[in-house]
Amino acid sequence: MSQGQPRRPQQGEDLQQHAQEQPVKYSDVLDVSGELAQRRVAPRDAALLQAAEQSVLGGTQRGGPAAVLQSAATVNARAGHVGRAQITGPVADAGATVVEAELGGRRVVTESVGGQVVSKMVTPPHVAMTDPPGALDKDAVTIGRALEAVVAMAGDRPVDQSDAAAIQVAETCATGSHATIPGGVAAAAQSAADQNARAVRDEDKVKLRNVLSNARERLPADKGATREDAERVVSAEIRNKLDMTTTPGGVADAVTTAARLNQERPRP
Repeated sequence: MSQGQPRRPQQGEDLQQHAQEQPVKYSDVLDVSGELAQRRVAPRDAALLQAAEQSVLGGTQRGGPAAVLQSAATVNARAGHVGRAQITGPVADAGATVVEAELGGRRVVTESVGGQVVSKMVTPPHVAMTDPPGALDKDAVTIGRALEAVVAMAGDRPVDQSDAAAIQVAETCATGSHATIPGGVAAAAQSAADQNARAVRDEDKVKLRNVLSNARERLPADKGATREDAERVVSAEIRNKLDMTTTPGGVADAVTTAARLNQERPRP
């Protein structure tokens, strides 16, 4: 597992069962070390990181460190292992921070708790808003075209679950339907990801080019990529990768590039 990412081995009922037997510690849910690893997750720890995510990212990130800590702190408090206003010593000393930067043309978001990095998310930079937007223009770059562009950039990459999740969201954005389309790109991508998870040799794995080379033909509807589409696809891809990093030239990158071309193109 990549250092500094949520472990997430216990969630929901499993986490509650764990807390009934013993407190949920930081080492149970996050990849941390030292004194912090053995400390109980407390409510104010989670609240501090949630506030930092809200300030920098605009809200608590689904499946992110703040959400993980909130779940752990809630079950600890319900089980009586921590007080509802309690804060862990290392977190009281070093705080909880979220820092956003742009490095090498990529957006890097680093989250830290108690002086330790618990998450580093690497994605394409945000798409800037202009008015009027270009996503509705007749020559706008569509989501289908963006998916086909992946073939040139990362076509030899075996399809994995992060690709399948991103393609599913891209298909939903393009068609407006939340149902997986029989014979569509999302269905093909999920089938490929499942097959690849069982394959032993790389040469037996289905590649992205096998799934996306004719994406526009397999989409019953298509539309220009928007900033909102790009954000949804990026979120889907990183939620399904332990290192929380989008694939260079992959689905999230391609849809973001399409949205940027549509949004930032010179207007007449």
